[in-house]
Amino acid sequence: MPEGMSFEEAAALPVNYITAYMMLFDFGHLRPNQSILVHMAAGGVGIAATQLCKTVNDVTVFGTASASKHEVISQGGVTHPIDYRTRDYVEEIRKISPKGLDIVLDPLGGSDTHKGYNLLKPMGKLISYGAANMLAGQKKNLFAVAKTWYQQFSVHTLSLIQGNRSVCGFHLGYLDSESELIAQAMAVIMDLYKQGKIKPRIDSTYHLEQVGDAMRRMQERHNIGKIILTTEPMKEEEKKEEAKKDEEKKKDDKKKDDKKKEDKKKDEAKKEEKKEEKKKEETKKDDKKPEEKKEEDQERGELRGEKHCGCALCLCQRFGSGLSVCKCVCMRVL
Repeated sequence: MPEGMSFEEAAALPVNYITAYMMLFDFGHLRPNQSILVHMAAGGVGIAATQLCKTVNDVTVFGTASASKHEVISQGGVTHPIDYRTRDYVEEIRKISPKGLDIVLDPLGGSDTHKGYNLLKPMGKLISYGAANMLAGQKKNLFAVAKTWYQQFSVHTLSLIQGNRSVCGFHLGYLDSESELIAQAMAVIMDLYKQGKIKPRIDSTYHLEQVGDAMRRMQERHNIGKIILTTEPMKEEEKKEEAKKDEEKKKDDKKKDDKKKEDKKKDEAKKEEKKEEKKKEETKKDDKKPEEKKEEDQERGELRGEKHCGCALCLCQRFGSGLSVCKCVCMRVL
């Protein structure tokens, strides 16, 4: 460990920065004046890739992240932050760079891999290193997995030849036999750290007992940078404080749930009231006295110039035939 490096930084550096370095320079051959799309730009690999892009002159970095993280990633080197939740990142990139991009780093998979490939310039490179789209929400979602799997990108070699593009796949975990290659990348990264050109961003640190909270924070995409787990056991005071926080959180969650239930009940009660009022109005209309109805019908008939006997069984009265002989049981001549 270099002097001044914390244990948290030492934990955050290798995987993220080796992954970003090898994708950008071994696969991507990043050069000055090129453009790159970094998905999940506020994550560990995203921040590492952005910092490494700054070591090359005039590289334009497009980074996707939620709006609340834009200030941080802009300060870190993202040229054009894009809120993927409210904007179509493909349209936004095309507005600024109509010809497309030189490199796309894709940790998402599914339909986003198709979009990334279509954004490439001639001689552009798509580097896939994950399938985050398979994870949707806090629970297992087999539909999301199936959908992403169905939408997985595939391309014919002739399309690659005609488009002058390349597609690469990267997974550091399957490079364990290439220790020399990894050592070379790590040596360069350590030199850049010593020069102050790169520095891991630590979002938060959790004890092993808090692994559930750490995973929840990452899955809900609240982190900016790396989440670290420390093996040091929690102190008794911290445990008590943590238990207190959990208890307060449970109470808050219960209050929120209760409020939602109350609001739901109120809405349902209002709907029921409206239904009752509607029923009452309809009942009032139906409950008109037969005499009033008869008078109204007679008035309507007189206005139309019809003749009828006024008998309750009169068909003229009901259907307005307008005949001189009333078609009812009495068959009176009017």
